[in-house]
Amino acid sequence: MKRFQSTKIASFLGIFFNLLLFLIKFIVSMITSSQSMMADAMNSLGDIFSSLMTWIGNKIASKPKDQDHNLGHGKAEYIYSLFISIIIMMMAITLIKDSIFSLFSPSKYHFSIWLIIVCLITILTKLGLYFYIHYLSKNLNSLLLKANAKDHLYDSFITCINLGAILLTQYGIYFIDSIAGIFIALWIFYQGFKICKESYDVLMDKTIDPKKRSEVLNIIKKYPKVKRMSHFVAIPVGYQYQISFTIYVDGNLSTYQSHQIANKIELELKQLPEIYSVVIHVNPI
Repeated sequence: MKRFQSTKIASFLGIFFNLLLFLIKFIVSMITSSQSMMADAMNSLGDIFSSLMTWIGNKIASKPKDQDHNLGHGKAEYIYSLFISIIIMMMAITLIKDSIFSLFSPSKYHFSIWLIIVCLITILTKLGLYFYIHYLSKNLNSLLLKANAKDHLYDSFITCINLGAILLTQYGIYFIDSIAGIFIALWIFYQGFKICKESYDVLMDKTIDPKKRSEVLNIIKKYPKVKRMSHFVAIPVGYQYQISFTIYVDGNLSTYQSHQIANKIELELKQLPEIYSVVIHVNPI
């Protein structure tokens, strides 16, 4: 329960601050005709969607399994994320086109001290969110929060690039504003593509990554009475996995003894945060 509550708080903080930053950046970009600030504003808009999806996904994923959803509701997060990632990529393509057009057209850029102030506010806000959510992710061992924290950190880097472009315009290098806008828009497209791929992989039941699979297999190998293991299957359930496999034990062991081995393995595997459930079939050898 603490895990879902903390994720809910992190999501609300992300929505509130990103909405505030988006409004400020959008207004200033309209006043100054800065392509890099407009791209940064769209980045904040994408972050609002990201935080909103974290909240919706967390809310749905927190529902217990029922008769119609035997493995819970975890995949709903990835269905929403897939739609949002497509919107983010389309928005990025529009920004790239606008920035390229601005690069080859007469500059309408107007410098304002507010451009620098907004960048500094964004960097400080994003770093604050990063440190807080990173702290939560480590305490709760949450992959969702870890990804959210990294997003805030990368946003602060993007705004640093925007700030550099703004400062260079003071030396008459106006084209750098459009170039920074293109770079930020490409970054937004890349982030949207990553979300799309992750969502697609989960919805297509992509198996657990090799590193985590090795961790699971190493736990099974700790039990000397398990002579062999086969039919390993890992099915994603939201950000977790349901795993199933067959173990082979000495045929002279009683049914009770062989299932005690399976129970111990199951309990240990369930300690891994990525594991949702474990199904073990026992065969004599």
